[in-house]
Amino acid sequence: MKLLLKEDVDGLGFCGDEVEVKDGYGRNFLIPKGKALLATPNHLKAFNHQKRIVQAKVKKVITIAQGVADEISKATLKTKKKMGEGGKMFGSVTTQEISDLLKAKGIEIDRRKIQMQEPIKKAGEFTIPVKLHPEVIGQIELIVEGEKVEEKMETEAKKGTPDKPQKK
Repeated sequence: MKLLLKEDVDGLGFCGDEVEVKDGYGRNFLIPKGKALLATPNHLKAFNHQKRIVQAKVKKVITIAQGVADEISKATLKTKKKMGEGGKMFGSVTTQEISDLLKAKGIEIDRRKIQMQEPIKKAGEFTIPVKLHPEVIGQIELIVEGEKVEEKMETEAKKGTPDKPQKK
């Protein structure tokens, strides 16, 4: 019996394959479970038509994702973070912050698509991958600048704050 697989079947084939199986396996398992169709000319024609429609949609999505990736690669993001002694950053640059910086430039990207292994905790230039589609990965150029924190605490300590009377 010749069948056209509607989905991947372990040990038999992949979606769209035309396979030869024993009559009982096809009639009693594959066809009732919706895993296959009889390989008639009409079914083959309809399946190929559906396949072309899906491929056209996928191609359109990939084209859109590539356009966004090109837009992202043109934009260079800059952010300033407060740094303490020894160049140690207070906080870090996260995917949410990068997403917000992109949004300010007019590019909407979900933060979950930004592929950072861990938050950025030092100043410098970074290239961060963005997975827009399984086949399309864009690159963000991010510059993190250090902003020196003035020794406010030391100046306040030198001035001395008057002690407040304690309540009894």
